[in-house]
Amino acid sequence: MLSEWVTKNRFDPGYLPIMEGKLFFEGEGKTRSITNYIVLLTLATVIATYGVISESVGTVIGAMIIAPLMTPIMAATFAIVLGNGHRIRRSIMVVGLSIVYVIGLAIMLSNLISPIVIDFSTNPEITSRVYPNLFNLFVAFAAGAAGAFAISREEVPDPLPGVAISVALVPPLTVVGISISHAEWLSAGGAFSLFLTNFFAILFAGGAVLWFSGVNIIRITPAHSINRSRAFSIAVLGLILVAILLGFNGYRTLEQDRDTELAKTTVDQWLEGTHYFVTKLSLTYRPGDITLIGPAHILIVVAGNGELPVIDQLAESLEETLGYPVTIELRILSEQFNYYPERLIKGVGG
Repeated sequence: MLSEWVTKNRFDPGYLPIMEGKLFFEGEGKTRSITNYIVLLTLATVIATYGVISESVGTVIGAMIIAPLMTPIMAATFAIVLGNGHRIRRSIMVVGLSIVYVIGLAIMLSNLISPIVIDFSTNPEITSRVYPNLFNLFVAFAAGAAGAFAISREEVPDPLPGVAISVALVPPLTVVGISISHAEWLSAGGAFSLFLTNFFAILFAGGAVLWFSGVNIIRITPAHSINRSRAFSIAVLGLILVAILLGFNGYRTLEQDRDTELAKTTVDQWLEGTHYFVTKLSLTYRPGDITLIGPAHILIVVAGNGELPVIDQLAESLEETLGYPVTIELRILSEQFNYYPERLIKGVGG
C-alpha cells in the first residue's frame, strides 16, 4: 500500500510543460511575462520602501503579496533539479538583476525622504530585518518546501504569494537600499544576510522537495547530472556560511534581550520615588566591533510629571550594569501623553 501511495503521489511528467511555462520566461509570451515581472517588481519595491520608512506593517505585507521575486528563485530551484545549466544561469541572472534593481530603486526613493524621518534604532520594520537568526532560516526552509511542493502539483493553487509573505524577499532588499542611502552599513549587511538566508534555504529545501516528489525521474544527460551536483554544492556551501552568521546573530539577539531587561530594571530603580514610569525602552547595539556586545544606544520614553532624577546617575548606573558604554535618548511625556521636545543625553562613556 505504501508503494502504491508513493506512486500515485509522484510528480506527473505530463505536467512538466505547464510548470515550465509558469516559472521560466520562455516561449511566445516571453516579452509579456518579462514586462509583467518588471512592473510588479517596481511597484512592490515602491510600496515596500515607503512601507518600511513609515513603519506600516500592512503596507509591507501588501508589497510582499505582489512581489514576483519568488518566481525566478523557484525557477532556479527547478532548473537545478533538472540539471539544466542554461536555465540555472538564466534564472540566477534574473534573481541577481532583480536584487540590484530593487536595492538601487530603494536607494533612489529613500533619498527623497529626510534622514530625520528614518530612525534605524527604533523603526521595527528595519530592526526586525537587520539581525536575522536561525528562526528565519527555519521559516525559509518550510516556506521553500511548501512552495516547491505546491508548484509541482497542478491541482494546488498558486502558492508563491503566500510563500513570499512567509520569507519576505523584497522588504529586506529595500532595507538594504534605505540603509545604504544613509550610510548605515551594518544595517545594510544584516538585511542582505536575511535575503541570502531566504534565498539559499529556498534553493535547498525546495530542491529537496522537488527531488523527493519525483521530478528527478525525468531522464537527464550526464552533463545535466554534473550541473545539478555543482549547483547543489554551491547552495549547500552558501547555506552553511549563512547558518554560521545566523548562529552568531542568534547569540547577539539573546544578549540584546538580556541587556534590555537589565536596562529596564535599572531605569525603574532610577525613577523610584518620582511620578514617572517607563512606557517604552529599546536597546540597539551601535555599529562598531560586531564581534562584541556593545556599545549601545538606549531609547527611553517616560511619562509623568515633576522633577526627574539626575541624568548622569542613570548613565553611570546603566554603564556599570551593562559593562559597556551607552548613549541614552530620553523622551518625556506629560500626563496628557504629549511629547516634550526630546533630549539626547550621552552616557559618560558614550
